[in-house]
Amino acid sequence: MMFEFEMRGMRVFHILTSVLTICCFFLITLPQSRCQTHDAVCNEQPYKCGTLSNISYPFWGQNRSRQCGFSDQFELTCHDDDTTTSIRIGSQNFTVKELNTSAETMRLVRKDLADDVCSPQFGDTYDVNSSTVFRYSSSVYNMTIFYNCSSSVDTPTGFGNLTCGDEKGLFSNGAQDEVLKRFAWLERCGRHVRVPIDAPYDDKGGRQFLQQAFGSGFPVNYTLHTSLTSAGVPPSQIILLVLGGLMTCIVIYCCSCKCMSSTLKFWSSRKNDREIEAFLKNYGALAHQRYKFSEIKKMTNSFKDKLGEGGFGAVYKGELLSGCPVAVKILNASKGNGEDFINEVASISRTSHINVVTLLGFCCEGHKKALIYEFMHNGSLEKFIYNKGLEATPSLSWDNLWEIALGIARGLEYLHRGCNTRILHFDIKPHNILLDEDFCPKISDFGLAKLCSRKESIVSMPDARGTIGYVAPEVWNRNFGGVSHKSDVYSYGMMLLEMVGGRKNINAEANHTSEIYFPHWVYSRLEQGGDLRPDKVIATEENEIARRMTIVGLWCVQTFPRDRPTISRVIDMLEDNMNSLEMPPKPVLSSPTRSVPESTTSSLQFE
Repeated sequence: MMFEFEMRGMRVFHILTSVLTICCFFLITLPQSRCQTHDAVCNEQPYKCGTLSNISYPFWGQNRSRQCGFSDQFELTCHDDDTTTSIRIGSQNFTVKELNTSAETMRLVRKDLADDVCSPQFGDTYDVNSSTVFRYSSSVYNMTIFYNCSSSVDTPTGFGNLTCGDEKGLFSNGAQDEVLKRFAWLERCGRHVRVPIDAPYDDKGGRQFLQQAFGSGFPVNYTLHTSLTSAGVPPSQIILLVLGGLMTCIVIYCCSCKCMSSTLKFWSSRKNDREIEAFLKNYGALAHQRYKFSEIKKMTNSFKDKLGEGGFGAVYKGELLSGCPVAVKILNASKGNGEDFINEVASISRTSHINVVTLLGFCCEGHKKALIYEFMHNGSLEKFIYNKGLEATPSLSWDNLWEIALGIARGLEYLHRGCNTRILHFDIKPHNILLDEDFCPKISDFGLAKLCSRKESIVSMPDARGTIGYVAPEVWNRNFGGVSHKSDVYSYGMMLLEMVGGRKNINAEANHTSEIYFPHWVYSRLEQGGDLRPDKVIATEENEIARRMTIVGLWCVQTFPRDRPTISRVIDMLEDNMNSLEMPPKPVLSSPTRSVPESTTSSLQFE
């Protein structure tokens, strides 16, 4: 072991010395004239462009040369009339209405929209977030305009009217795909245009609101790749700093292998932090509030009220400044390299559905990571199914259970089909289903989720993931088939059978796994016409609901993915008449053999 460590250390040592040699050569051969030219040509005094003044680095243009700015992306065009300034981001030109280099913010306007909202020329606004340095401010909202709609259509609540000549138009808050999902008939309108605005539409005004919104523009933040260069440090000094750091690493290695090991861990941690920050710029900054850890501590009253704990961390009750109650999940610092945090934010930031929990914000300060969700007053479905001897927990009626089962299925259908990117959850179980005050179910805990193309039927997954008892056979043994959305259907089916049977499908207190496979027990009870809940008296109508949920559950837990229904078909089966449901084949395989009692964590990895 020590030999392997020393060999790794020697390899690091050789890499550092090689990089040091290359940097020294580069420093010696670096043309000094460039730095001297920069100092001579670039005057640090702010300059004026159009109506804007006090412009400084990183922007350039007009009489400020390219070498005095940060990159081509920060070029400003000062128009001849001396009244406007524009900047090109990606494929689109924007008028710069305001610019604050101290706060690193701009306010941009689409001049064509501001001049004539009915122009037939323009299309979707270029997505500023697609650039490398610019990001929408957190106050920016999506607006979708639908042109050339039938004059006979009614205006839905929350929409504004727009008349362009003889044509009727409509506009609404939200991205195009979100609006079309709610109102599919809008597809018949001639054109759809997506634009950012600074404030959401509130049912007041029509065309006047649009003209005012487009005229005022929307705020954009920008960031520079390197803080040293943005502060005006010459490249030669930067290289000297790099060399100093490398020399320090080499000295540390020579003094102590232990220190070298700590240094490597430090740089690995820094790399993970940089990757997470880069990810947040793409996914988290636009839609969700970012909090400091000190704010999280205050929000939860120093983590006073603990709601529960899972494999990825503990959950505490908190309260926003507005008084709104929230659930705050504090992620375990020891869990991997932040994959669970990235998975959760990446997947849930793409969702907006009544049966999927809403992410309200997050915190990311090194190893301190937290996720802030809407608060679910009735907690998880788990306590209502098993009841665990808690007399204070009310029993759910069969109508409640059926509505909850249907809601979960609709949430899964949205994840599988309703988003631009298909989201596979891989950890559907009662513990991860939360209930609001009206017992509306919401899918939560996306730490194991995987994103894939909607056209992608089979996904690549190097290792198994999920919770024992709910994991589909193909997830832990590829001989049964490819991993796909049908793997979530299996987990859902096992949960459905638990909801009917009122107990876990794995006996956590058993010493071995020789206990009867739970679906076999359910199938036998159903086949023999026995009560599915021996501990309770079930009325005739309730028994029909129980039998329907059981049959659907048994279809979902078929061994091979090809034999399982899609989640959309599951919804149809739950809503069908009992007489139209066929009895499924008897399940032939149980979950993977357990070598340890069931864990209380939210996920387990299999070898």
